[in-house]
Amino acid sequence: MSDTIAPEKHEFQAEVQQLLQLMIHSLYSNKEIFLRELISNASDATDKLRFAGLTNEILLQDSGETDIRLSINTDARTVTLADRGIGMTHDEVIENIGTIARSGTKKFMHSMTGEGAKDVNLIGQFGVGFYSAFMVADKVTMRTRKAGEPVETGVEWRSDGGGSYEISAIDKEENGTEIILHLRDGEDEYLQPHRLRHIVNTYSDHIPLEIKMPKTAADADDDDNKDDSIIDVPEWEVINKGSALWARPRNEITTDEYSSFYQSLSYDAKPPLSILHNRVEGKTEYISLFFIPNKAPFDMWDRERRHGVKLYVKRIFITDDAENLLPAYLRFVRGIVDCADLPLNVSREFLQKNKDIDQIRGASTKKLLSELKKLSEDDGEKYQGFWNEFGRAMKEGVVEDFDNQKTIAELLRFTTSKNGGSDQTVSLAEYVKRMPVKQKAIYYITGDTPQATASSPHLEIFKQRDVEVLLLSDPIDEWLVNHLTEYEETPLKSVARGALDFEDEEDNASKDDDKKENKTNNDELIAKLKDALGDSVKEVRASKRLVDSPGCLIADENDLGGNLQRLLKSMGQDAPDSKPILEINLKHDLVSTLQPDNPDLSDWAHVLFDQAALSEGAPLKDAAMYVKRVNKLLSRQA
Repeated sequence: MSDTIAPEKHEFQAEVQQLLQLMIHSLYSNKEIFLRELISNASDATDKLRFAGLTNEILLQDSGETDIRLSINTDARTVTLADRGIGMTHDEVIENIGTIARSGTKKFMHSMTGEGAKDVNLIGQFGVGFYSAFMVADKVTMRTRKAGEPVETGVEWRSDGGGSYEISAIDKEENGTEIILHLRDGEDEYLQPHRLRHIVNTYSDHIPLEIKMPKTAADADDDDNKDDSIIDVPEWEVINKGSALWARPRNEITTDEYSSFYQSLSYDAKPPLSILHNRVEGKTEYISLFFIPNKAPFDMWDRERRHGVKLYVKRIFITDDAENLLPAYLRFVRGIVDCADLPLNVSREFLQKNKDIDQIRGASTKKLLSELKKLSEDDGEKYQGFWNEFGRAMKEGVVEDFDNQKTIAELLRFTTSKNGGSDQTVSLAEYVKRMPVKQKAIYYITGDTPQATASSPHLEIFKQRDVEVLLLSDPIDEWLVNHLTEYEETPLKSVARGALDFEDEEDNASKDDDKKENKTNNDELIAKLKDALGDSVKEVRASKRLVDSPGCLIADENDLGGNLQRLLKSMGQDAPDSKPILEINLKHDLVSTLQPDNPDLSDWAHVLFDQAALSEGAPLKDAAMYVKRVNKLLSRQA
């Protein structure tokens, strides 16, 4: 009946066309990855059916045996992969195959066409695995039927990888999806059963579904002289272990097996930095298998994309939204949690309110942080590599995870005024250990770049007295220091906020000098500078922190700093309009020559203010007026 209906012809979305051309014409060194991608999709489709069957048992009754079947037709030069998963409707085929509604696709295209491209391991990471079939096939046919739908609602999709595809209605007895690859010339290796078995064993051995192939008359790996053809009546045999890797004892799992499983989760070609495999028994029974990567994933800074850890209940996949399993700052972790005590029909609301999930989340977080602490103590170089990739995310933990704040603080690394460069290598423990006996606080400065913080005039007195200062230039640092107010009972203090609290003989000597100077004259000068600046500043005062610069801006003790105000405004958030304090260096040549009755004092006041703002990276409110004033004052000196 459906054969009499003419097939529909559709054009691919522009991005899909570009992607297909990339797959077809680029020479990848590891094309065998296509089979891993198709098996992974088939496994996901079966997981979705199982999950849907929890609330609609009829779907499971109709599905039959949930395995993945792989077969070869040497005469037709085809490879066929079939699953009994959820399947697709006509509209879902168009939506899922004809278009790409994924934000990662453009990033994928850029990464594959830019410098150092051709890394096909990225294909799965960006969610475009189906199209990898065109690396080895010049034509792909897909037959599918949605579970629970009538036989006559089957759909056949065909494309040669050009700019269009065809869709026809077919009768399909079984639900699920069948993909037929018509191999390109030169791809005959994929017509060899032993070759496909090897690929499955390499990439998909851990899939918790049986992957089957027809038994062959002989195994070519054992005897190359034996016939390697498919027997006439297929007798299917399982070619993968087909068991959940995480459910096996740790001492029975090899490093290669762990790495292969990690790669299937992350599409990371490199092995993981750390592996944590635990079986927890007691009131709540569960298995967790976590991997800490070596490199940050491409979507690391997309906090809404949370697919690092999958939740299983009694080995049945439930969700890959890790929001309830780990805190957001650990979103780089990959792995699974398999719990025996949860009901199978869990919902998002259930996960948010479930005490067992809360317990798993708390214990898993502590376990991961403990592993990182151990790594930092045992292998500083290895931990530094981790910090370089994930340090910014770990800083988020100080803000979000009060229960583990102390542990996270021990894992933090910073750039300081003494370690040189912009690398974050100094721990708070190292900083405190180096503090002079008289030093009462951990000093820090925030700014928009490492260079801006390192060259800030606020550091001048600290450099002169050899006092180390943390240089904080990550945007998250402003929130970090607002939440981490002390470390080991030593307070953290900004060098650009409030009055300085250290005093020594040099300070006392300065006070004696002040008595000998014209203190009245200085007080009058400061008062007139304040009058000239008006509401632009909260106060003008003599500085104890400046050595080489004429002036700097600081925040009052309880006000927002200038850098934080600028960050909030750049994020579209309202920021309190706190007025800065202008501190001036009375010993600086430019300031010491100023007199209260100077006719240009107003211009000097604004130039000092604008220069102080520029030195901390703040934009000028009126750059043209600043230039005009500077030119006017320079012409007076000429």
